[in-house]
Amino acid sequence: MGTKQIWSIAGNTQRLDGGAMFGNVPKALWARWCTPDSENRIELACRAMLIKESSGRLMLFEAGIGIFFPPKLRARFGVMSDEHKLLIGLKNAGFKPNDVDVVVLSHLHFDHAGGLLTEYVENRPYELVFPNATYVVSQDAWSRACQPHARDRASFIPELQPLLESTGRLDIVSGETSQTLGADYRLHFSQGHTPGLMLAEVPSDDGPVLFCGDLIPGVPWVHLPITMGYDRYPEMIIDEKQQILAELLGRNGRLFFTHDPSVAIGRLSQDQKLRYGVTQTHNSLSGESL
Repeated sequence: MGTKQIWSIAGNTQRLDGGAMFGNVPKALWARWCTPDSENRIELACRAMLIKESSGRLMLFEAGIGIFFPPKLRARFGVMSDEHKLLIGLKNAGFKPNDVDVVVLSHLHFDHAGGLLTEYVENRPYELVFPNATYVVSQDAWSRACQPHARDRASFIPELQPLLESTGRLDIVSGETSQTLGADYRLHFSQGHTPGLMLAEVPSDDGPVLFCGDLIPGVPWVHLPITMGYDRYPEMIIDEKQQILAELLGRNGRLFFTHDPSVAIGRLSQDQKLRYGVTQTHNSLSGESL
């Protein structure tokens, strides 16, 4: 597999309605896990995973929400800070945007792909901030972004898809591997949150690392019955989590969380009642070996 290094790169955080994030879970329960503010919003990270291979190849898994929204929408969606935190995080890790060779996108909702774009400036067209990257996305997620349903049309960025196509470096995949990533990187697919949600599995001698995306946005959602109000099919989400986690548990896998405000990664575990959880958690990663 070769030696790899891993970083967690913090993007711009959000504050979203806690009830929406926890679906049909009563507030009396979810408020134990995530403290709401006076507007019933909870803090959410938009965390990216950065992998550097021994060859020097640099791969970014997602890009967070960024600051592409105009100020009014930035306030509506609870985007914190007027700075592009993802780029600041990359700089603090010792990298520049043009160092990124590959960007892997679980899907194209704005809180996962907005960080690909330059900041909003009135009357100035958006540009991609990673000029040299190849972009990897699933066929179903790409199709959904290009032809969204009325229910989730507002979750996509209309300007983004043409920019990605114009690079000539768009890898749209449908199988368990990607030509760009290589056969060592296994891809899992989920349909319950949005069509074609793609979860990339990074190989490691110490157990694979699964970038969980919105299938499991944070530690509370590892528990099978916990789903989001944003999910298309909550029962399907539960079944998909059960299948993926059962298989990953047998391989001593780890989970990387994009939205958990406190935990970046943890080792998958299961208690005596067969409930899934995580142990050996870390709130950040700074170039550790995989």
